[in-house]
Amino acid sequence: MVKKTVQGSLVAFVVTSLCAAAGAVEVPKPSFDAKKFSQEPTACDLLAAHPDDPDRVAPGRERAEIAKDYAGAIAACESAVARDPEHPRLRYQLARVLGYSGQGKLAMPHREKAIAGRYPQALFVNGFLYLTGQNENPQDACKAGELMRESAIEGRLAGLLGFPRYAMQGTFAGCTVKQDRAELLAFLDAARQRVAGDFYRTMLVDLLREDLLASETIR
Repeated sequence: MVKKTVQGSLVAFVVTSLCAAAGAVEVPKPSFDAKKFSQEPTACDLLAAHPDDPDRVAPGRERAEIAKDYAGAIAACESAVARDPEHPRLRYQLARVLGYSGQGKLAMPHREKAIAGRYPQALFVNGFLYLTGQNENPQDACKAGELMRESAIEGRLAGLLGFPRYAMQGTFAGCTVKQDRAELLAFLDAARQRVAGDFYRTMLVDLLREDLLASETIR
């Protein structure tokens, strides 16, 4: 066990050295700017914000809470979207409550609008829906990879961790989505900065990084 650990550490050191010698990878810069959209909480935000959404403007609500009044949440979000149709946060939240209520097909146009607006939470969540085919969403692993990578570029922690993990598992094999070792390492390094001070999440990032450095799936 000790010998294996030492060998793994040596591999990690060599690969890290090679990456450093090649120079820092250029990861595309985030383009989403929440300040371009209203930050005033609406009834939709109060009823449908996701607890893990870093750009929410109201306390998040779990699915079980929303389920107590789907009709009210849907009505509030439809009203908010009607007033501000280009707002990706509101589009994401309307899609969320429609999907939860079993109306996945009706949610699709709103999902796509939120994706077009590069809303970080929507990029990852919809990537996951394309991966799993949940909520009547078409299943498409390649589309999932594209959206998850974009969510990582936008700094969404779930994307920074999830995209490298799925890539290492071969989930996006045969897809054109970029799966570059240096960029994936940059995503994990960004994630580590985000979770600094959190022992358990830092350990998770470090384990993923070790797996990536030793991976034969990613070059």
